Amino acid sequence: MLDSEKSKQYDIMKMIRYGVGKYYKSKSSEDRMRNHFEEEINEVNMDNSFRVGTSICNLVTKRIVALLGIHTSNTLNTVKSYSNTFNIPYITTAMAVNSSKQEHGFQLFLRPMYIRAVFDLIKYYQWKEAFYLYSTNEGLERLQQLFDIITEEGYPLKIKVYRVENASEVLEALSKITNLDYKRLLLDLPAHETESVINKTFELNTSKNVKHVIILMGLNLNEMISQAFKLGGLNVTGLCLVDHAKKRSLIRDWHSVYKGVDITSDLPMPGEAALLADAAFLMAHALAKVFKHKTPLNDHSPYSNGFFGEALSCETEPTVPWKFGSEVIKALKETNLTGLFTGPLVFDEFGLRKHYTMDVLESRLNGPLMKFGTWDTTHGLTVIQNAHVRTKGNNTIANKTRIVTSVFSAPFLMLRTEPDLVGNDRFEGYCANLTKKIADLIKFDYQLQPVKDNKYGSNDTGTWDGMVGELLRGEADMAIAPLTITADRESVIDFSKPFMSLGISIMIKKMSKKPPNVFSFMDPLSYEVWMCIIFAYIGVSVVLFLVSRFSPFEWHVDDKQDSVANNFTIFNSLWFSLGAFMQQGVDIEPRSMSGRIVGSVWWFFTLILISSYTANLAAFLTSERMQSPIESAEDLAKQTEIKYGTIKGGSTQGFFKKSTIPTYERMWAFMSSSEPWVFVDTTDAGVNLVREKKGKYAFLTESTQNEYTNQRKPCDTMKVGSNLDAKGYGIGTPMGSDLRDRITLSVLELHETGELATLFTEWWFNKGQCGKEGPPKKQEATSSLKLPNVTGIFYILMGGLILSLFIAAIEFFHKTRHEAKKRKTSFARAARSGARLSLTGQPHEPFSADETPDSQPGDIPPNMNMSTYSYGPPPGQLLNIDGYGDSNMQTQV
Repeated sequence: MLDSEKSKQYDIMKMIRYGVGKYYKSKSSEDRMRNHFEEEINEVNMDNSFRVGTSICNLVTKRIVALLGIHTSNTLNTVKSYSNTFNIPYITTAMAVNSSKQEHGFQLFLRPMYIRAVFDLIKYYQWKEAFYLYSTNEGLERLQQLFDIITEEGYPLKIKVYRVENASEVLEALSKITNLDYKRLLLDLPAHETESVINKTFELNTSKNVKHVIILMGLNLNEMISQAFKLGGLNVTGLCLVDHAKKRSLIRDWHSVYKGVDITSDLPMPGEAALLADAAFLMAHALAKVFKHKTPLNDHSPYSNGFFGEALSCETEPTVPWKFGSEVIKALKETNLTGLFTGPLVFDEFGLRKHYTMDVLESRLNGPLMKFGTWDTTHGLTVIQNAHVRTKGNNTIANKTRIVTSVFSAPFLMLRTEPDLVGNDRFEGYCANLTKKIADLIKFDYQLQPVKDNKYGSNDTGTWDGMVGELLRGEADMAIAPLTITADRESVIDFSKPFMSLGISIMIKKMSKKPPNVFSFMDPLSYEVWMCIIFAYIGVSVVLFLVSRFSPFEWHVDDKQDSVANNFTIFNSLWFSLGAFMQQGVDIEPRSMSGRIVGSVWWFFTLILISSYTANLAAFLTSERMQSPIESAEDLAKQTEIKYGTIKGGSTQGFFKKSTIPTYERMWAFMSSSEPWVFVDTTDAGVNLVREKKGKYAFLTESTQNEYTNQRKPCDTMKVGSNLDAKGYGIGTPMGSDLRDRITLSVLELHETGELATLFTEWWFNKGQCGKEGPPKKQEATSSLKLPNVTGIFYILMGGLILSLFIAAIEFFHKTRHEAKKRKTSFARAARSGARLSLTGQPHEPFSADETPDSQPGDIPPNMNMSTYSYGPPPGQLLNIDGYGDSNMQTQV
């Protein structure tokens, strides 16, 4: 009879047939023909007494010789009643109760009464107080057995009892354990509930309230731990009845019987299944022993109805028992053989198991599951001395070189390239120097030992690896490395105060600066604006010329020439507009109202335009310096063009995955929905991706690695924005280490003296390849103009100067030609005279009388010093409207 709720957990039918098959395999073909067994399987709810009784009544009508099943406390009395009434042996994998010791019934209990072993463990750990949590009536029965043993031995143990229904109630009960004296827990739950409790205890970090856990139910601690239990800060001890060494060879034999069945020697053997296989194996041997003494000539041979008798029935009055039941149960109790999985199968007169041995397994602080000792009915608890060292608050290793584990990661720890180096001299880096400074302060010898698997420490597979694993296994005394302090790690090892603070940061590729444009000074205004300014300049000049011509207030009498003049010719209007635009004064100004209006609006226009240009030029220079499109995590979250990612499975990825901050949630959603390549395996791979994508990928990494990479050639990466979180690197030690407090004090002392800051600057910046700038500082708000930025205005200046010289030369030669014709002399002589006049203010040589023409206004007499000559009107000339000496200023009326 099998429980319908449990039969699907593993193939119980195959386990029963495997047990019978192992018997057949050890016998001859004749014995196999004589002793052929058939099984009848009934699945029933073993918690329902009525259904159990009905099932037994159906089975006895089929001439069964024994019952094999798993009862519960609710149906134990029902099964025992039917078994005793019909004299049919009942072999069960359930544990017996105390009352079974006084009953000579037809029951055989394969699961031993192991509470004595639990009591011996409690005595070994010297517990005085404990909590007992249970969920079933069987758990209450085991508690009663424990109380009986405690009373019998007179051991002072105070037990506080909680009945819980599920894992959640267990956690609620644990949260109430605040007294430090209450840190021992006896956990009596089904295997699946136990697994859930341990996993959730790890997640919620309630393990700090529990010092040790003993799992009472199941006798299969190795099964649960092998199924990736996460034990955060818990010492878990339990008992195992399955012989693990023998299991491997039996599993290989299983494959030969059931080919294609998905089971390997590395998978846990369920305790219930192992007991069922042994039960079938025992039953086959015992029945064969009974049949051996009965021959076919005997009316009571197994081949005749004489042995089985008439079919039994629950409806017969009075009830007729099976007459050979006593003979079968006697054979079962007297059979002495070694089981397939659970050791010797030896029973006393009450059907209780004796002379058995159990392994004591312990998983200490998430370390690997190890055999801690054995327990047997003869010698009790036997502890293996070298199983692993138990932490009891002091790990003093006097006069011994301390092993310091670390991990190769530049610049924290690197291998030196010089030959013939030994010991600690082989290593260099920040952590190598830090280890030496701490050793000098505390006064201990040490040996640096790189971690074997080059990992920091994680519990993804159920067992801690990396540096944390080495600390837990006792392979190292401390870990000095870029080991981040996390809650998970803190629950299994101790940390010092942080020796370095850091956080998640953003690394991007430096934007390559474009060569400055020669006319970059024009960039603050667009091409269209410059064209509009030119047209506005021309338009204002033309309008000013027109209004000056039509307005009578712009005309005035020239006192020197006694003529009407207008200062705003077309060229003077252009000159006035240009001077106002350049914010410079000119020697003319409008006199009329209309002219002044034109000038005023043009001044206002130029005021706003020049002010806007100046401000925009400053902004342009700043934006040229800040070419990075990303300055913070918010910038990354708001855009989709630039991809970003982290190291696969690292703490950075876990930060975004678990974060509830909206910005980081959006970033995680974007990363998880992006292409897989955004997540990389190593930091170097992430840095290479930043460089290859040329500004289209940002790498989220720890700030220390970011800053160090930025100081390495080719110096093309940069950190942007502030850190996204705050955490620290700490020195790890095993829990209870005698060095923990002294290491913390040393770290604080190095902080206060500035030694840690000096080490950081030395390895990050002084040994950098991109200049010794020191730690990054906030950039200045402004940048100085470099020559390439202003080359254009120098070109314009030189162009203007060259143009003016060219025009001056044209004017000179034009005037010279005019003078040569007027004075009837050669061009060369006129040119020499003009050059002499231009350079010294004196003509080269005087003109002869026949070469000197009549003087005209604007002409300089030959022998007159230019610096003392003044112009005057012709003597006796009257004012008339034709007296304009300049044709450009003459108007016919």
